[in-house]
This record gives sequence, C-alpha cells and structure tokens, in this order.
Amino acid sequence: MVAEFAGSATPQQRQHLHGLFTAEYASRKAARMSRLLKAARIPTVKTFDGYDWSQIRLPDGFDRQALMDLDFLDGGGDLVFYGDVGTGKTHLASALAAQPCRVGIPARFFTTAGLVAHLRRAKDANRLDKELAVIGKNRLLVIDEFGYLPIDTQGSRLLFQVIAEAYEKRSLVLTTNLEFARWGTVFGDDTMAAAVIDRIVHHGRLVHFTGTSYRVAHSLMK
Repeated sequence: MVAEFAGSATPQQRQHLHGLFTAEYASRKAARMSRLLKAARIPTVKTFDGYDWSQIRLPDGFDRQALMDLDFLDGGGDLVFYGDVGTGKTHLASALAAQPCRVGIPARFFTTAGLVAHLRRAKDANRLDKELAVIGKNRLLVIDEFGYLPIDTQGSRLLFQVIAEAYEKRSLVLTTNLEFARWGTVFGDDTMAAAVIDRIVHHGRLVHFTGTSYRVAHSLMK
C-alpha cells in the first residue's frame, strides 16, 4: 500500500512521506536505546568524552579506536581491566557497557558482589536457570570490582557458571586489582580460578591501568 502511494505521489508528497518514516525510525531507535540503557543497570552512565587515556596500556594490535568501536564483541572477545583502585577502570567499563546500548546491542553491568547476590536470590527462589538465560541475552557483560570482596563457596560456583557459559558466546569485561596468580583467593579454589582464567585469556586482552588514584589526586582532603 505504501509502495503504491509512493509510486503515484507527487515529489512533495514523497518527501513528506520520507520525513515521516525518518522521524518514526529515529523515535524507535531512541526508545530502544533508552530501554537498553535502563536494562543495563549501569550505576552512572559514562561516555568516552574527556577520558584520560594517557595512563592506560593497551595490548599490541588493539588500539583505543578498536576498543571504542567494540571490535572485541566479534567472536565473544573478553577484556580484563587490571590496575590499582581509582585508576579509571570502572569509568571505562561503564562507558563500554553503555556504548553497545546506543547501537541497539544489549549489555549488562554488575559489580561482582551484586552479581553473586543476584544469582543467589535467583537460586533460592528456584529460578536460577531463568536468570542465567536473561543474563545470557546480553552481548556484553561487565563484572566490576572482581576480587574486592571475598566470595563463599556457593557464590564462587555461581560466578564461575556465568563466566563459563559466556565463553565464546558473549563478551566479558572484568575490572580487578588482582593479578591472575591471586584469582584463586577470590574463588577459594585454584582449580576453579585456573578454569576461569583459561577461558578468559583464550579470546581475551589485558588492559593495564597505571598511575595514581583519580579520587585521591582530586580530593579535598589535602
């Protein structure tokens, strides 16, 4: 019907029709982006604008533009943001979680403690499989503050399940201040930690954050 109308319409009418379709497309795109950003549960939505890249060491063959363009999502690539507290890991991870939402790709942001608590509640309510399926619909999963708080045996197994199921299906971004050799202290099990590391490094890249804490450097307590 639309094609028939367009075929018989005047140039002015076709221009008007094009304008309506363009506005409708833009409106739906904006609404989808808003829904995805809300579903991502990012505590504070960040962007790359003004971000200080001077104290970040990216791996060879993977530059800043590739990271911002989300090239690592292809093939389920993972990123580990490693560095001291306050060096910008969470800011960049938040910006990365928001970026796919802006182009129609679902993503989700968790702190490690928040993810474990979320999964524990789901397990207690006998809906763990359903929650894992919901998480699995995201192309990107950010797990922030990995290793900041201890995790008990059940929590470690739940976290392992999420990471293991993501392997080669979706991308992970983990922020941590622990080198790989200390990941066993997080899981309380060196074998489980080794299995996690094995999966992440296969298609993963390590991004090293250096320098001093931004918050300390800009603190009012001098």
